[in-house]
Amino acid sequence: MPFPQTEIPGRLQAELAARGIRMTEQRRAILKVIETAKKHLAAGQILRKAQRLNAAVDRSTVYRTLELLKRHRMVDELDLMHMDGDGHYYERKLARDHIHMACLRCGKITEFMSEIFDSLKQQLERDCRFSIVVARLEVGGYCSECRH
Repeated sequence: MPFPQTEIPGRLQAELAARGIRMTEQRRAILKVIETAKKHLAAGQILRKAQRLNAAVDRSTVYRTLELLKRHRMVDELDLMHMDGDGHYYERKLARDHIHMACLRCGKITEFMSEIFDSLKQQLERDCRFSIVVARLEVGGYCSECRH
């Protein structure tokens, strides 16, 4: 499955505002970048794209906004098999957990949603009496183009 469709700009902003969180112009620029991303972005990429929308955006504002979004479970932080060292990537939280498959040769990330993954989470909750808040699965291997 390709990267999920981008969202209507303003959804994250509206959700934060509904929770009583103050919106600044810098924060609006960061949210717009995240909402319209067509791939997983590192914090530095978010910074550069947000600065194109608002030159006043700085690194600390990006990190504070990402922490805020993580705290409110509106974005997920991923390491994507540490293919880029210790870098972390961010994506907006989807309604359904999914699996990230990372090609260890070309770096392509494929997202996959699975009924089996959903069933496994339900079984864990039932059998282990555990309430799952977040589930992430990353798989490293070779995409169809790289395995030949």
